[in-house]
Amino acid sequence: MKAITVTVDAVIPYKGGIVLIKRRKEPFKDFYALPGGIVEYGETVERALIREVKEETGLDVEIRKLVGIYSDPKRDPRGHFISICFIALPKGGDLKAGNDAKEVRIFKLGNLPRLAFDHEKMIKDAEVYLFGILR
Repeated sequence: MKAITVTVDAVIPYKGGIVLIKRRKEPFKDFYALPGGIVEYGETVERALIREVKEETGLDVEIRKLVGIYSDPKRDPRGHFISICFIALPKGGDLKAGNDAKEVRIFKLGNLPRLAFDHEKMIKDAEVYLFGILR
């Protein structure tokens, strides 16, 4: 029996754009993606999101809103990964690439690069909430 892996992703509005990382590893090596990662055993999804964002971007964040749950079995070539996406607001830290991130950058919503996984859909789903934050 194969297992399902639970992951988290963060849409982080920051300085008029959103924070994206460039992936250091496959799958989608060198593609931009939302900060996030795998939920560890015994960890809440909220705690996992805060940890992953800190590890990949250097930012401390506060979770504001659930964007959605993304469960298409084909969304990740490694297997069946279910991702829970949140909007998270920065509350400290210094923006710098770390851990699995080759680099970290801020992109305007209208000028996004090609993204890994289904992160374009996550951002599109978050836009209704981001509109008030980014204007």
